[in-house]
Amino acid sequence: MRLSDVLSNPLTNKFEQIEGFLENKKLKYGKQKKITVGKVALTYFCKHCNSDLTFCSNDELYCIGITDKLVSIDCALSCSRCGILVPVWFLIESENENFSLAPKVRILKRTEKLSERVLLKHGQYGDFSGLLEKAEQAYHDELGAGSIIYLRKILERITIQTAHAAGIATQKPNGHSKPFKEVLTNVDEQQSIIPKEFSKDGYRLFGELSDVVHGDYDERMGLHKYKVLRRLVVGVLDNVKNNREIMDAIGKLGWNEEDGEQSE
Repeated sequence: MRLSDVLSNPLTNKFEQIEGFLENKKLKYGKQKKITVGKVALTYFCKHCNSDLTFCSNDELYCIGITDKLVSIDCALSCSRCGILVPVWFLIESENENFSLAPKVRILKRTEKLSERVLLKHGQYGDFSGLLEKAEQAYHDELGAGSIIYLRKILERITIQTAHAAGIATQKPNGHSKPFKEVLTNVDEQQSIIPKEFSKDGYRLFGELSDVVHGDYDERMGLHKYKVLRRLVVGVLDNVKNNREIMDAIGKLGWNEEDGEQSE
C-alpha cells in the first residue's frame, strides 16, 4: 500500500502500513519535500458537470515536516471531466518514525477548500450524503456535539420532506410549526420511516440527538453514541429511499430542499 491509497480512502482511526515515502531520511520541522506516492483520488460533486466525479492530484505531492511522527501534505485535486480544482490538506500521523522504510500511518485531519462550484459528494442520498460526510468528519475530529448536530439536521429535514410529500400537516392552524415529536410520530405512523428495531419508541432517536444539542451530553458522550445514532439516521434515509411512492413525491421537491427546521 502506498501513501496515496491512505489519502484516497475514507477517514479512519486505524493505522495502515505503507511503503516509505521519505526515503529513510528525517524531514525536519518546516522543511518541504516533493514526494512521489501515487495520485490521490477523492469524490466530490462537480456543479459544472452536475455529477459526483473523481478528483485526482498530480503524481507529486508536497510534504512538510513537523515532527518524527507528524507531517503535513498539500495537494490540489482536479475534476476528471472539467478540471475544476479543489485544494486539499492532510495532517498525517505515524505510529512509528514517519521516515522509516514501512511506516504505519493514519489521517489525523483532512481539510478541503470547497467552492460554489464543488460540493461534498451527493452519493445515494443526494444532499443528505454531504451532511452525513460532514457528520463523519466532525466525529473523526472528535467533535462529538458537532457530529450529532448534523445527524439531527438530517432527521429533521427528511422527516419534514416526507411529511410534505405524504400530505401530512407540519403546521398548526395558526401557522406555527407543530412540535417535531408530533410530526415525526404522524409521519412514522403513515409511512414507517423509523427502523423496525426502533419503531416502538421512534421519538427517542430525536431525543437522543437533541440531548447533545441542548447540552445534556458532553463531547465524549456524543462521540460514544455517534455510531449508533448515525446507523439509525441512515436507517431512516434508507426506509424513505426504498418507499417508491414517497420517493416519487419527494423527487418533485428535491432531496436538497431547504425546509424550515423544527424543534421540540
